[in-house]
Amino acid sequence: HVDDDGVTFTSHLDGSTHRFTPEVSMGIQHQIGADIIFAFDELTTLVNTRGYQEQSVARTHAWAQRCLDEHRRLTAAQPDRPRQALFGVVQGAQYEDLRRQAARGLETIVDAQGRGFDGYGIGGALEKQNLATIVGWCIDELPDAKPRHLLGISEPDDLFAAVAAGADTFDCVSPSRVARNAAVYSAGGRFNITGARYRRDFGPIDAECDCYTCAHYTRAYLHHLFKSKEILSATLCTIHNERFVIRLVDRIRAAIVADEFDELRDDVLGRYYPTPAE
Repeated sequence: HVDDDGVTFTSHLDGSTHRFTPEVSMGIQHQIGADIIFAFDELTTLVNTRGYQEQSVARTHAWAQRCLDEHRRLTAAQPDRPRQALFGVVQGAQYEDLRRQAARGLETIVDAQGRGFDGYGIGGALEKQNLATIVGWCIDELPDAKPRHLLGISEPDDLFAAVAAGADTFDCVSPSRVARNAAVYSAGGRFNITGARYRRDFGPIDAECDCYTCAHYTRAYLHHLFKSKEILSATLCTIHNERFVIRLVDRIRAAIVADEFDELRDDVLGRYYPTPAE
């Protein structure tokens, strides 16, 4: 249950009730000690009504102020700990005016010393085909001097679209989630390692990859691990998928510096999403 003060939910493990507020969220993230943490926000869905999206943007704005205040309080109380960067989150679903309103609103939020957020996150409820457009609306309103982080993106086409629209950094659980289900990335596209064709394939997942898994294990062995229900299968494929995405972002960064972004995009996406032969 979401209300203006926070969120109440029940555990899927034992049914116990828990309460999250902006202050609780900040406390947990400070205890975890992440270098970059995010303000507590409400992630809506594309099926929520326009009226609810308006209420949610206002609620997220209010929570952002509380998060910033609590973050500064916790930081001041522990001066010897490494500083954590706090990012505000832009919501607003598929509505241009709400996205722009949310982005401008976050820029107005400051703490008692007049300091604002260290960066900004662009939140979910994105239609894949409109990702670049929605990111572009937010980028238009956010300051160039602070990083703009896109939440929940890792597929190659989405990364290129988001970078072209102005996003700087990304995070996503997908590489590890799909790895646990035997899906792996390669220069030629994503495939499922449990397919029968890989039973006696003694090459690496991706011949272009320099990860630990590709250097030491074959597709056939990974196929065997999954069929044997060995937990090592998920670990090794997660290592590869994470490395694949990081290498891709490294290449994108280098291509931007060399003014070769368009060429890299055409090459990578042309191989990852090949046009079906007629």
